Amino acid sequence: MPTLRSSSSPSRVSSPLRRTAGGGQRGFSASSSSSVSVPYGDRDSDQASQGDSDSLSADEGSDFEEHLRRNVKKRAAKRPLKTTPVAKHPKKGSQMVCGHGQKDSEPPAIDLFDAVKAAKSDMQSLVDEWLDSYKQDQDAGFLELINFFIRSCGCKGIVTPEMFKKMSNSEIIRHLTEQFNEDSGDYPLTAPGPSWKKFQGSFCEFVKTLVYQCQYSLLYDGFPMDNLISLLTGLSDSQVRAFRHTSTLAAMKLMTSLVRVALQLSLHKDNNQRQYEAERNKGPGQRAPERLESLLEKRKELQEHQEEIEGMMNALFRGVFVHRYRDVLPEIRAICIEEIGSWMQSYSTSFLTDSYLKYIGWTLHDKHREVRLKCLKALKGLYSSQDLTARLELFTSRFKDRMVSMAMDREYDVAVEAVKLLTLILKNMEGVLTDADCVGIYPVVYASNRALASAAGEFLYWKLFYPECETRTVGGRERRRSPRAQRTFFHLLLSFFVESELHDHAAYLVDSLWDCAGSQLKDWESLTSLLLEKDQNLGDVQESTLIEILVSSVRQASEGHPPVGRITGRKGLTPKERKIQADDRVKLTEHLIPLLPQLLAKFSADAEKVAPLLQLLKYFDLNIYCTRRLEKHLELFLQQLQEVVVKHAEPAVLEAGAHALYLLCNPEFTFFSRVDFARSQLMDLLTDRFQQELEELLQSSFLDEDEVYSLAATLKRLSAFYNAHDLSRWELYEPCCRLLQKAVDTGEVPHQVILPALTLVYFSILWTLTHLSGSGASQALSPQKQLLSLKGRMVAFCELCQSCLSDVDSEIQEQAFVLLSDLLLIFSPQMIVGGRDFLRPLVFFPEATLQSELASFLMDHVFIQPGELGSGHSQEDHLQIEQLHQRRRLLAGFCKLLLYGVLDMDAASDVFKHYSKFYKDYGDIIKETLTRVRQIDRSHCSQILLLSLKQLYTELLQEQGPQGLNELPAFGEMRDLARRFALSFGPQQLQNRDLVVTLHKEGIKFSLSEPPPPGSSSQPPNLAFLELLSEFSPRLFHQDKQLLLSYLEKCLQRISQSPACPWGPVTTYCHSLSPVENTAETSPQGCPRYKKRRTEGPARRERGDVSSSQEESLQLNSIPPTPTLTSTGIKRRQPLRGLEEVEEEGRSEPELTQGQPLSGNQRSRFSSPQHFQTLLNPSGPGLGNRLTRASQGSSLKSTMKALLFATALSLSLMEEDEEELEIHELSEEWQETDKHTSPSEHGLDLLDSTELNLEDF
Repeated sequence: MPTLRSSSSPSRVSSPLRRTAGGGQRGFSASSSSSVSVPYGDRDSDQASQGDSDSLSADEGSDFEEHLRRNVKKRAAKRPLKTTPVAKHPKKGSQMVCGHGQKDSEPPAIDLFDAVKAAKSDMQSLVDEWLDSYKQDQDAGFLELINFFIRSCGCKGIVTPEMFKKMSNSEIIRHLTEQFNEDSGDYPLTAPGPSWKKFQGSFCEFVKTLVYQCQYSLLYDGFPMDNLISLLTGLSDSQVRAFRHTSTLAAMKLMTSLVRVALQLSLHKDNNQRQYEAERNKGPGQRAPERLESLLEKRKELQEHQEEIEGMMNALFRGVFVHRYRDVLPEIRAICIEEIGSWMQSYSTSFLTDSYLKYIGWTLHDKHREVRLKCLKALKGLYSSQDLTARLELFTSRFKDRMVSMAMDREYDVAVEAVKLLTLILKNMEGVLTDADCVGIYPVVYASNRALASAAGEFLYWKLFYPECETRTVGGRERRRSPRAQRTFFHLLLSFFVESELHDHAAYLVDSLWDCAGSQLKDWESLTSLLLEKDQNLGDVQESTLIEILVSSVRQASEGHPPVGRITGRKGLTPKERKIQADDRVKLTEHLIPLLPQLLAKFSADAEKVAPLLQLLKYFDLNIYCTRRLEKHLELFLQQLQEVVVKHAEPAVLEAGAHALYLLCNPEFTFFSRVDFARSQLMDLLTDRFQQELEELLQSSFLDEDEVYSLAATLKRLSAFYNAHDLSRWELYEPCCRLLQKAVDTGEVPHQVILPALTLVYFSILWTLTHLSGSGASQALSPQKQLLSLKGRMVAFCELCQSCLSDVDSEIQEQAFVLLSDLLLIFSPQMIVGGRDFLRPLVFFPEATLQSELASFLMDHVFIQPGELGSGHSQEDHLQIEQLHQRRRLLAGFCKLLLYGVLDMDAASDVFKHYSKFYKDYGDIIKETLTRVRQIDRSHCSQILLLSLKQLYTELLQEQGPQGLNELPAFGEMRDLARRFALSFGPQQLQNRDLVVTLHKEGIKFSLSEPPPPGSSSQPPNLAFLELLSEFSPRLFHQDKQLLLSYLEKCLQRISQSPACPWGPVTTYCHSLSPVENTAETSPQGCPRYKKRRTEGPARRERGDVSSSQEESLQLNSIPPTPTLTSTGIKRRQPLRGLEEVEEEGRSEPELTQGQPLSGNQRSRFSSPQHFQTLLNPSGPGLGNRLTRASQGSSLKSTMKALLFATALSLSLMEEDEEELEIHELSEEWQETDKHTSPSEHGLDLLDSTELNLEDF
């Protein structure tokens, strides 16, 4: 029997494979330090083997390894080979090619691989088939198995009998590396597609079945398993990722199967030992010597088998796992950790020791999510068994801090598993987690991710609630929790929520505990009894919290989804969950209908408590009022509702009461008449009070505070109910308009009265519009008189709101702005869409004065600098946050008016010009508005962007003057804004070509619109605007840059007096348009160009104009850099001729940062008149020459078309004043040219046809 060679012995491992004619030993081995080149770019070079040489010495402290060193023995081959192996004849259709291209009879590895890949046949029958072929021809069968694993790695090479006979292990692996597939980085374990999805499962199942079928025969034969382990060990140390990944998976699955076999052997040994002891303890007359001898022989055989299995496991662990658990590939590390966890669970007596646990502990710090997740899942399997936790004390004390900290992991699924692991430790290891450890986990119950919050809720339940509220079992059945235990649960819940001060809303705590303590939270009997008790000893905060818990539990049971803001991955409820939800809804409705009036009566004086109680009605099954004959409780509820409404004026209470009454006012309910009568009574009461108080206000010149408060409270109540109910029959429009008109005329009406009055008039107009929309569609003739009446009311109200925009009170201004924005949007042209053309007389367009006032309001109330926020917990910080939300609502209302065409689109410049300055507060709103405006009209959008920059520049010019304008911080902010505007055009350079050219042309006009004073040498006041315009230069094509330079030169010539030296903004702008900026551009298709290092040399300088032409042509092609070729195979192919010259020519021009200030001799060089002329008229190849070079190889006709097109384009720009060609015509001309010319005829920027065939290398 051959000796099992471990990979830790280099002298043994590197021995070549030998094969003798009379039989002998045969094995594959690999050196951990063998140098094998990688055949493609996806390689893990030195990192894969980094630290392998010293890993064994660092990990030799394993008790299991020491035991194996002492007990492992050399095993003689039980089946020596008698004859020379003959290769098995290939099956029909299978054809193998050896490494040198010679056809030979090969083992049919493809058949085995294809069968596993297809996974159509039973794996056991497939393994039995292979075993039959192996028994007929051992060598051919073993080569078939080897080639199956090689093919599973994605390798095209095959191990032939000649290779097996003559080559060493490292030579074979090197040869296979050379024949590896270089087409892509995918291999069977990672390849996409449906045919490969199940391959890994089938592959692992094959390895498992192979060991299972061989456990009584070939497993203890020294030849196949030892050599297979040596092969996998050598492949797992390869630098080729596919080899390493696949062989590690196979080795770990092989190890797992061997662990199961070793466990079975251990059980057989124990049974044999018991049988032997029982037989030996029998009396002399009953003892059977033959039985004892057979048991001894059996025990000896089992012992030998166990030693052989342990030797194999030791070889796999030390040869593969010890090196690969810290591989650079996270998938490989995850495989190792997952498998060692299964070994510890299944064979804990050997593997559940600190020598093996340390690998999981170390890997808890892995930077990849998948590996950390496998560690936690492996530990969960160990901590879930109380029998195993006794051996984990040392490990727990060593790595507890790390496990606790992983509850805050940035990956949600890892954090979920960490919290679940800590829950198992809490259950099965009493006293291990201290209070300090638990305090760090409590805040997780308020996490936004529901899975994480639910896991933390379970931890909280087992830590705080379960010990006090534990349910006792009687006779194997769970006994109903006592009322005392339920009260204890709610008291503990209140104490945790109030004292921890971690959150303001108990709904998230209820949702976190719902999965583990849902039955306690649905105990509404205990909750309501606690609230209705007279001697409950609950404080005001505790009562409010308990009511919030009641409402949250009712909502959770009725709706079945988490509160707002909490993320859940589920799409819907299962039928079983829907059935439970319906039953819970009926149960809570039956219980709370009689108690809700009592709760309202007890807490009616407290607005904070009565508002959530009124919300309970929307979670009821209201049909139960009829089906269970509970109308008397409905009467009590309506009485309490009327008392609450009359008693309170808080918006939250009034909105909850109005919504509750709206839910009951459904004509389908049999009790609708009762509810409608109660509503009419309430409205009559409020309307009469309003009319009386209004007359007092209109007749008297002074009202005391009580009268003002009473009138404002009545208006708030009516406004809240007008929002949910149609109160048109009470005719509130006229009295409210009289009130508002007096406020505008005299200014004597208090602002707390004006605010609800404005809202009442607004709702009155909307309800009238609702009636007309419903009735006008069904009538043959639309009620023209009613439409005109509504139009008059709406216009009058808009005038009132416009007057309120100039009120001294900011609340009135904001309310008027919000109502105006909504009304203008509702009565915009959009209202006739959808077959409502009869409403056309109602369409209203605001006048220019109203638009101007709306924009002015926006400047005064939205774009203001707020104070700095502190920690966010103080009252001032909360107030600032609320104010920010209000300003965002105002801005969103204005932007909607722009997008729906209510306001002139040019008014968007008042918003866009603050994009950069207020990006933190309103960046998302302004960006979305900019995107929508561009979708509506791309050309107009670019004009608005330019207008925004003009407005900012003019404002700064008026404040600071033209001197030193470009050195001010405000000018730098404008450059940032221009840069953001330029980026908003996106990568579609060809699509935006005409827009960018138009923008530059208009910008040049603006910069030179005002000439300098006569006789002055100063520059034009708007000339610094060219520096802002330079931010858009990277979006231009090369041809357009040349034309714009010519256009700028012509415009500069019109200035009466030229300066002695060029102006700085002109130099900066020309620099942005010069060809040296090519490296900063993107390709017309939006693909970024790759930058290459400069290489200067004699050959570069000698090539002259020819190399310059090639350089420009190459630089404008989006060609990726040639990847480094790493294959060890020496390919006899000719390299691409002239490649080095082409690469060198593409690295010629220097990279200049856009907008970079010039200093030193650079500034002097760019400021000289000669250089200025050079910039305007580059001495390099002109546009015609460049187009000619770009179209080399094309027909003369195509070249002439391109030249004529460029000439016409240049003349149209330079003679603009005479002919006034519009830029959209230019765009059509370009587009028409694109249709009839090849890509090479567009000029240098449009070249994209050059492709390098990497196969030529």
